[in-house]
Amino acid sequence: MARKLQADEWLFAATVGLALFGVVMVYSASADLAYAENGTQYHYVGRQAIWTVAGLLAMMCVMQFDYGRLRDRRVVAGLVAGTVVLLLAVFLFPRINGAHRWIRLPGGFRLQPSELSKLALAIFLARFLERRAGEEHALWKTFAPCVLVTGLFVMLVAAEPDLGTAMMLGVTSVVLLFAAGARLLYLGVLGGVGLVGIVFMIVLFPWRLGRVTAFLDPWADAQGTGFQVVQSLIAVGSGGTEGLGFAQGRQKMLFLPFAHSDFIFAVVGEELGLLGALTLVAVFGLFLWRGVRAARRAPDRFGMLLGLGIVVGIVAQALFNISVVLSLVPTKGIPLPFISYGGSSMMLTLVSVGVLLNISQQGTAQGDAATTHREFAAKSLPAAPPQRRGRAPVTQTWRPEGRS
Repeated sequence: MARKLQADEWLFAATVGLALFGVVMVYSASADLAYAENGTQYHYVGRQAIWTVAGLLAMMCVMQFDYGRLRDRRVVAGLVAGTVVLLLAVFLFPRINGAHRWIRLPGGFRLQPSELSKLALAIFLARFLERRAGEEHALWKTFAPCVLVTGLFVMLVAAEPDLGTAMMLGVTSVVLLFAAGARLLYLGVLGGVGLVGIVFMIVLFPWRLGRVTAFLDPWADAQGTGFQVVQSLIAVGSGGTEGLGFAQGRQKMLFLPFAHSDFIFAVVGEELGLLGALTLVAVFGLFLWRGVRAARRAPDRFGMLLGLGIVVGIVAQALFNISVVLSLVPTKGIPLPFISYGGSSMMLTLVSVGVLLNISQQGTAQGDAATTHREFAAKSLPAAPPQRRGRAPVTQTWRPEGRS
């Protein structure tokens, strides 16, 4: 293990700031709904605060845990198998909002296994690709097993149905395979197959096709398929540059569905305006910069790939959620990391960041080690066999053509 440094302070501050800001915005976005449903405006924010505090404590504990232990074969196999079992177990519980995504726990809490699948997939791919260093181009030995495990996770999550999270799993897998040095031809074919699968999933379910139609012209059916998009755009547009003020938003008053979860960024735009929304995006940008920096400085290939997988999974989901709220892509229910209401998402996201912060603690100081992709790959290659004593090393000498 590399010498232990101080954890990345900027990454830690960005994470804590986003998590605490999420609690504040959940209160603002959910107060009216909570009072209408439960007679108290603190129902949702109370639960979110509990999960956030627990998640921050778990994050700080994981920071002290050597991430290198996660490469143990038994840990990886158990994590993958356990995640598959939980993804299958969700189908034993009743649907919530039309989907099998949650496992009910005592006390009214719920676990969402699809959130665990993000971390489990990143750990598996990081370990597998580290062990296949020097064989990144091998189709059946390296590329196919990665696609097989990713495909299993994607199919189980998509069957819930949760196409958004399934897409994020695919994005994480493609990025890690690319970073490890997989052939662009293989990645292109995989991307084409994934695109066909997404189109098939949209056409197969009429309500998804309706979302695409609403995306193209939400005002054509503003009270039907386009209602969610229209209300979101009204909220963002009403905020202007400086916003209406904290807790002064109007669309959250039972006009904008899922204002405290999937569409909480619309509440941010309405109450804090363009400046507040851009500030939030900038903090995610800071998180991306420091996270990638920590991954590049990891002392080994496993840490580099694992850190990159965690960062990509979180930031890609944030960009996708913001794009949905702004109607840049068709509507899809997927939470905004750190900000949206959801205990499983908050807890597992903070645990993942704890692993990333531990990687930053064990990373090499600037200039102390190679940080490029090719040098990381070389670092994991087996050492050359020692020369036998009494023999000169065999070398190949270039000779001009035609000479002996």
